[in-house]
Amino acid sequence: MKKYFSLVTFSHTIFAMPFAFIGFFLAVSTTASTFQWQKLVLMVLCMVFARNSAMAFNRYLDRDIDAKNPRTKVRDIPAGRISPAAALTFTIANCALFLLATWFINPLCFYLAPVALLVVLGYSATKRFTALCHMVLGLGLSLAPIGAYLVVTGHFDLLPIFFSLSVLCWVSGFDIIYALQDEDFDRGEKLHSIPAWLGKVNALRLSSFLHVLSAAFIIMPAFFTHVGFPYYLGIGVFCSMLVYQHSLVKPNDLTRVNFAFMTTNGIASVVFAVLFLIDRLWIR
Repeated sequence: MKKYFSLVTFSHTIFAMPFAFIGFFLAVSTTASTFQWQKLVLMVLCMVFARNSAMAFNRYLDRDIDAKNPRTKVRDIPAGRISPAAALTFTIANCALFLLATWFINPLCFYLAPVALLVVLGYSATKRFTALCHMVLGLGLSLAPIGAYLVVTGHFDLLPIFFSLSVLCWVSGFDIIYALQDEDFDRGEKLHSIPAWLGKVNALRLSSFLHVLSAAFIIMPAFFTHVGFPYYLGIGVFCSMLVYQHSLVKPNDLTRVNFAFMTTNGIASVVFAVLFLIDRLWIR
């Protein structure tokens, strides 16, 4: 179990899972839908299964690339801790469990489940042909709030889309920062990424622009539904973490990329989600 947690980098769940809770309780608090434990559990299971399948497939598909990269050759498949066949089997099993979980939610979630899998699994191949791979990753994680909203309501709405757009820009921006570490390797292997395409300076500028958009989208729901002080405090924390992570990373100094990637973004998502949930109670 420990090996498989390492394979799927389970700690990275802190990026998308908090926004899934936001989508779920946004639906409960702004529509006529009622809270149901069964749906909450199914939503969490869907998040876990989708995340597991996406990460395991990424490690499976990139196993040869990871073996060449000094930064990633210690990952589980190149290091021999998990075989490629086991990783692929794990991927297929989690895809099947994801589809099964959506079957018990509602018809719309079940019908859209293959589309969601196509996005989260397809990301792994995109670095081979487009520098927009970071945006595809952002798109995959952006399905969390709107997907959780659909679990509760069974229909689309405007409010969760704002949160999804914020996640898309936020994740794309910080994945560009993370990819700075592999700029030279990507060029050498003819892999596509924003840093390999634009260079470090322009990549950081694009990341900053995406994070400005993310901040704007996180503010937008306040104009369409009633929010209280905790929500505005959450906006402040989220935006502060965006600014802070950019202060940590410079084109000529990447020593704090991992801290900027993991710690600041983990704080941004978890604290914002907690304050969002407090706000839902605050305005009742």
